[in-house]
Amino acid sequence: MLGKKVFIIDDEEDILEFLRFNLKKEGYSVQTFNNPVKAIDQLDINQPDMIVTDWLMPEMDGLELCKTLKMESRWAQIPLIMITCKGEEIDVVTALELGADDYLVKPFGIKELAVRIKKILNKQAAVNSAQKKFNEEVRKNTENNSHIEHKGLLINKETYSVFLDNEKVNLTYAEFKLLELLSEKPGRVFTRSQIIEHDYGNDFYVTERSVDVKIVGLRKKLGKYDNLIETIRSVGYRFNEPA
Repeated sequence: MLGKKVFIIDDEEDILEFLRFNLKKEGYSVQTFNNPVKAIDQLDINQPDMIVTDWLMPEMDGLELCKTLKMESRWAQIPLIMITCKGEEIDVVTALELGADDYLVKPFGIKELAVRIKKILNKQAAVNSAQKKFNEEVRKNTENNSHIEHKGLLINKETYSVFLDNEKVNLTYAEFKLLELLSEKPGRVFTRSQIIEHDYGNDFYVTERSVDVKIVGLRKKLGKYDNLIETIRSVGYRFNEPA
């Protein structure tokens, strides 16, 4: 990951310097900011490959930064790791639902942070490669009509398009493949491991938490149909036929 750009945002200068020094040793190009507003001002000038941000900061906190990034299409794909002293389960869930890709509770080891950054960047590189292939396949298959249909839901597997009540839903490649996998076998429970193997194969490491994050994003886009995907506690997920 030599040369990948990382923005670090924290209102404590000693933490900024500690992370800057150690991540530069890991081969990253690092830029530090003492508040998110300054970082946002730089996004279109020198967009980073990764953002590492504190949660609790004056002027704008880490959650507001997450929401701001996800609302702008040109920034929405920048991965973000939240670092904070808030370690309750509800805090982790809130950060992940608002767009954080990972979450570290202070104090943490610099090696752990470096590994998590590397894994997220590797995953994004794989997704970007798959997205490129996906775009090429869409162009080649725009006239085919192989599809999955469940009442108000229509999934066209050749054009990679999804419609709910005749309204198109804009999904990422990863979200489409997840919905396709689940909807092809309604009622079957897929474990997180099976979903990861379907998306990435056995040769690529992806955390089970990333599946949960992807499910959250997919449900949001399904709107009133979000209950099509049911969580099976401690196991995984299944697709339910629309009522």
